[in-house]
Amino acid sequence: MTLSKKATCNSHGQDSSYFLGWQEYEKNPYDELRNPDGIIQMGLAENQLSFDLLESWLAENPDAASFKREGDSIFRELALFQDYHGLPAFKNALAQFMAEIRGNKVNFQPNNLVLTAGATSANETLIFCLADPGDAILVPTPYYPGFDRDLKWRTGVEIVPIQCTSANGFRITAPALEDAYHLAQKRNLKVKGVLVTNPSNPLGITLTRHELDLLVDFIDAKGIHLISDEIYSGTVFTSPDFVSIMEVLVNRNYAGTELWNRVHIVYSLSKDLGLPGFRVGCIYSNDGRVVAAATKMSSFGLISSQTQYLLSAMLSDEKFAGNYIVENQRRLKSRREMLVGGLKSAGISSLESNAGLFCWVDMRHMLTSKTFEAEMDLWKKIVYEVGLNISPGSSCHCVEPGWFRVCFANMSEDTLELAIQRLRSFVKGICSGGKNNNSTTGFSKNSSKNNSRRKILSKWVFRLSFHDRDQRER
Repeated sequence: MTLSKKATCNSHGQDSSYFLGWQEYEKNPYDELRNPDGIIQMGLAENQLSFDLLESWLAENPDAASFKREGDSIFRELALFQDYHGLPAFKNALAQFMAEIRGNKVNFQPNNLVLTAGATSANETLIFCLADPGDAILVPTPYYPGFDRDLKWRTGVEIVPIQCTSANGFRITAPALEDAYHLAQKRNLKVKGVLVTNPSNPLGITLTRHELDLLVDFIDAKGIHLISDEIYSGTVFTSPDFVSIMEVLVNRNYAGTELWNRVHIVYSLSKDLGLPGFRVGCIYSNDGRVVAAATKMSSFGLISSQTQYLLSAMLSDEKFAGNYIVENQRRLKSRREMLVGGLKSAGISSLESNAGLFCWVDMRHMLTSKTFEAEMDLWKKIVYEVGLNISPGSSCHCVEPGWFRVCFANMSEDTLELAIQRLRSFVKGICSGGKNNNSTTGFSKNSSKNNSRRKILSKWVFRLSFHDRDQRER
């Protein structure tokens, strides 16, 4: 008996080199004591820098974690609560926290929030609400590889790239928007909207006011939607400051207009608070129809009432929330400077960034040729010989070979320093024209096994990362 077409289709994106790197890491994970020669995970955008702040709050507020209110247990109340609208106290606290991150320049109405099991669910739910199978969503490149799964797999919607290049720091331009729109029309796809990440994953930069104005003008002219995925909004650690799309709409007096209802925000606590396992995300929309439809769909992926209760108490503590935001941003800035400085000492530059948990790293000078084949070859060497899992730009649909996303917030300073040392040794070996010193990277013991893995995986990794890409992306 065969399975359904959905179950057997190959549009999930799991075969991307982005996810393959995770698989290779999981087979041989680095551990300072148990496996010092293992692969260091630099392909996972997790924020592990401020857990001590969260744990200190929990220690000082035991009732929240014990499901008590003023000393009395509310376990039964939480265990029986299953209203998919969510706990009012949590929605109020989340709306307040979102405003705090944006400098209280905009306010969010709790009734316009739809709670979802993470940003993945939020993005997919919005696509289900706004588009039909065969419609198109325009997305600037490079973009988060998971969007190939989140936006396309179950919805049947197509992603059409808005091509951005290093010539202007990968900024969105009016011609690029028009080119993407016309490409969709040429492919007989009805464009239903634009989705951007602000701050950008994988670039680590915030959108400028000029870019945000361009986007608003564009969707206004085309009569389409705009989704602003602002999951990294609390990670902006240096100027320029973060500007939410909602702030732009307010400043341009769009409040209450028809366009006001066509702009939607996605948010999550996975990055800013470092709680991906809690699966806390949300949709914010001024369109009551979207809120109503998305709320119904949210029943397929709810946030547990226990999680909502705990976080409502934490986020309602205004002193804690304010201090956390400032200190977490300070730590991110320090860790980013450590990575950028280490890369620079190895002769590797990065795109100037001001946000996120990663850097967009330029290794074009290390390619044997200006091709995606050469990028894949370099990536495999870095994974198997250097022992670092980083994400190749081709997995993010970057139009230029040689760029890589490198994460810095999911490890200790000692581990990051080791990663820099490994990469520095690798680059030194390339520059000297000699064979890479595997004694430094610690991979000499497993060289034959690593080589066999590379041979087995090469063909299908390259197919997903290059051959299946749109011709315009090559």
